[in-house]
Amino acid sequence: MHLAAESHVDRSIDGPDIFIHTNVVGTLTMLKEALRYWQGLDADAREAFRFLHVSTDEVYGSLSDDGYFTEQTAYDPHSPYSASKAASDHLARAWFHTYGLPVMVSNCSNNYGPYQFPEKLIPVVILKCLREEPIPVYGRGENVRDWLFVEDHCHALATIIDRGSPGETYNIGGNNEMRNIDLVRLLCQLLDELSPRPSAGGTSPPSYADLITFVADRPGHDWRYAIDASKIRRQLGWSPRHDRHTGFRKTVQWYLDNQSWWQPILDGTYRLERQGTGLAKGGES
Repeated sequence: MHLAAESHVDRSIDGPDIFIHTNVVGTLTMLKEALRYWQGLDADAREAFRFLHVSTDEVYGSLSDDGYFTEQTAYDPHSPYSASKAASDHLARAWFHTYGLPVMVSNCSNNYGPYQFPEKLIPVVILKCLREEPIPVYGRGENVRDWLFVEDHCHALATIIDRGSPGETYNIGGNNEMRNIDLVRLLCQLLDELSPRPSAGGTSPPSYADLITFVADRPGHDWRYAIDASKIRRQLGWSPRHDRHTGFRKTVQWYLDNQSWWQPILDGTYRLERQGTGLAKGGES
């Protein structure tokens, strides 16, 4: 499984060079080495070998209020991150068609869950709440995303490796579409329940939702992502096990229970600052 990638859209806006190097050139390196290894196997091992290239739904671009991304949706990337992943997807498929390497591609929706680095939306919201800091929401928070719990994604990848067919693409979605503002409010409600804010003078505890602050939108912010995952469900028998009632609660509780994991990150060089302002850095190596 090739899961290695630079993956944060905001970082790609400020510094695109490393995304091209890691996601495009890095994938080329992986494919060349996999091909060399595969060609040296005996016939039975070659038949059993698979190369799963793990990608994102962002390569498809942006949806309006209707419709879903399918495996036949044309690519239309809008950020340096999604453009680099689109390029790597094309390379992976080219190695299947040109060299016969048994490649499969998966495109997933937004992942969330334990151990997610604090730059991503859900841990940002949780940690901003716990630190009693303003919670930044881009624009009016009306952009829509489909949220996939990380354990469900892992099960999907294992299913593709076990049952998928070389040359095929599989979309992986969580059946969990939400506007960003609705997701932020849900996380605040969960924290109100699981770790209430301190009350003042015997009054009822204020809600974490009072910390929500709308900020300037991300440049090129795609309006909506939504995955049609019917192919992997129909052909391989996979479907997500978590919904918004279980996955988000489990995630919030994990961050509450594992301060020893995330606190050293915030005590180091990362400070939950805004990225992706569109001020690209030149001359990166």
